Amino acid sequence: MDTRILVGTESGLWQLRGDALEPVDPFTARTVTALARSGQETWAIVDGRALWHSAGGHWNERASLDGQPATCLATTPDGLLFGTAQAHLLRCVGDTLQPVESFETVDGREAWYTPWGDPADVRSIAVASDGTIYVNVHVGGVVRSRDAGRSWMPTLDIEADVHQVIAHPTRSDVALVAAYEGFGISRDGGDTWRFITDGTHAHYARAVAVSGETVVVSASTGHRGRKATLYRKPLDGDTKFVRCEGLPWFDDNIDTACLAADGSLTVFGTDDGRVFRSLDGGAHFALLTKGLPTITAVTIG
Repeated sequence: MDTRILVGTESGLWQLRGDALEPVDPFTARTVTALARSGQETWAIVDGRALWHSAGGHWNERASLDGQPATCLATTPDGLLFGTAQAHLLRCVGDTLQPVESFETVDGREAWYTPWGDPADVRSIAVASDGTIYVNVHVGGVVRSRDAGRSWMPTLDIEADVHQVIAHPTRSDVALVAAYEGFGISRDGGDTWRFITDGTHAHYARAVAVSGETVVVSASTGHRGRKATLYRKPLDGDTKFVRCEGLPWFDDNIDTACLAADGSLTVFGTDDGRVFRSLDGGAHFALLTKGLPTITAVTIG
């Protein structure tokens, strides 16, 4: 029985058993905003307002979130870290959520924005194997902390319009982004970045994952989707991206947090409720299931 794959949706959480996805009862008709895993533990933000925890498959609610709704979370050596609407960070200490005050004074914060005029949000958080924390603000680039969140530094131009940041699971100096400008990579812990789009049909990217030593990234013609798909390339070297086989062109973007990888296993979900799986590092995908609610998060653990 394989329950490594969890799929969060706008109406419930689903887990893989064999080759079938089954609903997880406590989350029926509830929106799973975000998922994170650490060892045998799994964490979920539900309806943007509640923190749920599972160890060994049994779920319970751990904390409620006041103030701005939560948008994402990540496990760190010092506990859970949450991003929220209007670009705030919270840290979970026991069952209590405390604001990360240092994040309120990040250099350049006053320039963060959204194209539609609302305040910027924290969109994704990644933690490197050496504990370095990367926080992606939309639109506000990626800020970095190397001291457990006591101080923060911007790492790239906010106009790159980053939609997701991830850290390589074992190479602490490698961070990756999916952005309006395409796929971006840093090999020096965020000090410098290089954007690569060779081989893709368009540069707009929302999701990125590392499958072994292969990077898998989404691409579409813009924020409304239109001709979206996945591409892959070796993480090292100057090889061009090639389109992942077995996938149609999608009408909507493959979104932030909806693409996940662990070793050669790669999984993603779509806005129209389909889940695809690859067992060979994203080279070939096959449809796993369809008919789910809109997918909001995918994790493998």
